[in-house]
Amino acid sequence: MRLVLVGPPGAGKGTQAQFLASHYSIPHISTGDIFRANLKQGTPLGVEAKGFMDRGELVPDSVTNEMVRDRLTHDDLGNGFLLDGFPRNVAQAQVLRAILSEKNTPLDAVLELAVESAEIVLRLSGRRVCRDCGKGAHIEFERPAKDGICDSCQGELYQREDDKEEVISRRLEVYQEQTAPIVDFYRIEGLLITISATGSVADITERAIKALNRAHQ
Repeated sequence: MRLVLVGPPGAGKGTQAQFLASHYSIPHISTGDIFRANLKQGTPLGVEAKGFMDRGELVPDSVTNEMVRDRLTHDDLGNGFLLDGFPRNVAQAQVLRAILSEKNTPLDAVLELAVESAEIVLRLSGRRVCRDCGKGAHIEFERPAKDGICDSCQGELYQREDDKEEVISRRLEVYQEQTAPIVDFYRIEGLLITISATGSVADITERAIKALNRAHQ
């Protein structure tokens, strides 16, 4: 199974990626992991990326594309892969298509996790993190015994800056501007499978596996 996972911030891509990768016995490839590996190993691409990051600039697509191209040459991809966080725009989707075409290993599917914006704001804005031990909580779904106090260590629970409503709204705007167009790109390619990403984690995983298996019987 060669799979790309797409969906807005807060759709649960990271969680579902782990379960789906395990189910299909394929590596979960996230752009974050690729960046960290290149930076840690001090590869030429990692050094180039670090230069942009140190200047507070976004790492350009050209560098990200080359990191992904390199990762897709590794020998652990016999059963396929699950890409999470790439592509982020149509230009990257076209590059990925070209890379896989060269290897004669086209994508099998692109799974979109669909969630209403209001649900995403509720999920993300309700998250809290302990200042002392780092454990997470949620004011709606995982309420602490005492408001604002961590159940594990009694430390103070706080809201991260990127979980504030105005920041979430901006992240969703960026997603709509930059990443949502790849949904149409893959729909035209005949690769898109869309499922609802609301409900329990287990229900969403089961829904995803059924949809993927049905599409590739």
